[in-house]
Amino acid sequence: MKKLFYSSFAYMVVGVLSGLFYREYTKGKSFEGFTQLSVVHTHLLTLGFIVLLIVLILEKLFTLSKSRLFSWFFWTYNAGLILTAAMMVVHGMLQVQGATDVSAAIPGIAGLGHILLSVAMVLLFLALRTRLFGAGKERVDGGAKVALKG
Repeated sequence: MKKLFYSSFAYMVVGVLSGLFYREYTKGKSFEGFTQLSVVHTHLLTLGFIVLLIVLILEKLFTLSKSRLFSWFFWTYNAGLILTAAMMVVHGMLQVQGATDVSAAIPGIAGLGHILLSVAMVLLFLALRTRLFGAGKERVDGGAKVALKG
């Protein structure tokens, strides 16, 4: 549970700082127009801060961490989000600097980050399903284990 709390907090801090960086960097370069830097802020706050806070609530309610899939979700999700955000920053900085021919590797790597995020979401739902409907005919109802007949 602490990992989720501190990760969410870290994404909140980095998300706010990325907004500050976008504003100051584009102002310092006298850049006007769209850049990927403008959406890093919202991606980190939404996908990092808010989503992990929701997962923290699910952890508190259903002890998701007892599923062996939860650790896979956590690390895959963080890797995907960090990779995606990093490539958005790189691409955005190149846009601000006026680069017109950006290597296809940059959006390709960002795409890999998005794939990791998608895989992580599937893992989250599988972990949640395991905790709700259980393997071994157990499930969690309101934090208490209930043995199912059947």
